[in-house]
Order: sequence, then structure tokens, then C-alpha cells
Amino acid sequence: MKKVLVLASNLGLWGEELQAPWDAMKKAGFELTLATEKGITPLPLILSIDKTFVDPVQQYAVNPPEVVDRIMEILANNEWANPIKISDAKADDYDAMVIVGGPGSPLDLVGNAKVHRLLEAFNKANKVTGALCYAVGAFVWAQRPDGRSIIYGRSIVAHPREWDFTGDLPYPLYGATKENPGTDLVTPGFVFPLQPIIEHAVGDSGKVIAEPGANREKPVAHVDFPFVTAQSVESSIAFGKALVETLSR
Repeated sequence: MKKVLVLASNLGLWGEELQAPWDAMKKAGFELTLATEKGITPLPLILSIDKTFVDPVQQYAVNPPEVVDRIMEILANNEWANPIKISDAKADDYDAMVIVGGPGSPLDLVGNAKVHRLLEAFNKANKVTGALCYAVGAFVWAQRPDGRSIIYGRSIVAHPREWDFTGDLPYPLYGATKENPGTDLVTPGFVFPLQPIIEHAVGDSGKVIAEPGANREKPVAHVDFPFVTAQSVESSIAFGKALVETLSR
């Protein structure tokens, strides 16, 4: 049985970006261990469980009702309720590591040195590492022994620059409590533009895949072993499928 470490944000998970790969890997029979920075439930952004929410850049409703219903079922069943702390995770205990996205991932995952050290350990062992949406940014600061990013020279998917926006972005969480409040931070759009930093990290010999025309009918997920990367929420299902196929080989 494959053992997979799954990292999610405590400051702004996009529900489907955890739900879709989580359900795909569970169905495949993998043993999943959820981890967060604080060791508390990763709660979804309210926007990510709003069935009527229309993405302001892409101009379509991004949260299918059946997906929202499944996320609510998972939360009600406390399936994500007892994650370990990222600081307690050890690469030797798992066959793969997956980092899921959401606007909160740049706040407590992407720049997190503990995440970088885990990625470096998984990479040294040539174990599968996956990342979705803005979580792909964590690969940038994980380094090989020569000081280059672990994704230098590789083909990696990035959230396209055309999808970046500059409006105010708050981070209210569904089901927030005193113990799990999230953050009252408001950022001017996403914390950083992802595509340019991925382009720099892969270098001239690498390739960045960023498709502004992607949607649910045309998702973007790519495998360049041991890396599995995918674009955004519309590609969450494709990301889960790519992870299962890669780990099942």
C-alpha cells in the first residue's frame, strides 16, 4: 500500500484542490496522512464552497454543486480533522508527498522552510512529489546539492500570469473557530505571481506549462517524474488521476 503525505494550508484552502486528489488517492487504496503547519483542520475558504461564485478573471462558476456537497460531507465526517504538524513529518515514512493549493498556500506552505526540507528529502530519494496551483511555488525554494531548484531543467505546470488579479483578497474560512481562525489578512490579489518564479526556477533548459484557456473540459496536469504538477481548481480531478497513475506504476 502506498503511503502519501498530503500538505494543506491552515490559512486558505480551496476545498476541491484537497478534495479531488484526496478522494482519488483514497479510492486507489493509498494510505493518506494529512499535515498542516499548525496541526489543525485545513478549513476551506468560504468562496471555495460557494456554488454561485464566479471567478472574476475566468468569468465562470468554478464550484460545481456536487463538489461542494462532497467537501461538506468530508468536513461533517471529520475526515480532515486530525492532521499532524508538518514539523513532525519524515520523508522516510512515505512513498510520496502532495501539496495542495488555495490562496492560503503561499502564506504558510510555499515559503515554509520545513516544507522545503521535506521536498529536498523526497527528491533525494527520487520519490513522487506533487503540487497543485500556487503550491507549485514550494518547489522553487527546495534546492539540489548544487544550489539549483529541484525543478531546474524540468517541465512544470504554473498558474498562468493571465489569471493573476489585483483586487483585494480576504481569507475568511468556512467553520472558523477560536482554535482555528485562519487570518484576517487582506492581500492585493495573490501573494505573488507564480509563473515568472517557476520560469526562473526551471531555467532555460526547462519548460513551464501555463494555459490560460484551461477549464474543466481542458484541464492541465503534467508528469515529469518524480514531479506531478497541475494548474488550478479546474485541474484538481486531473491532478488526482495523474498522482494515482504515477504511484500505481
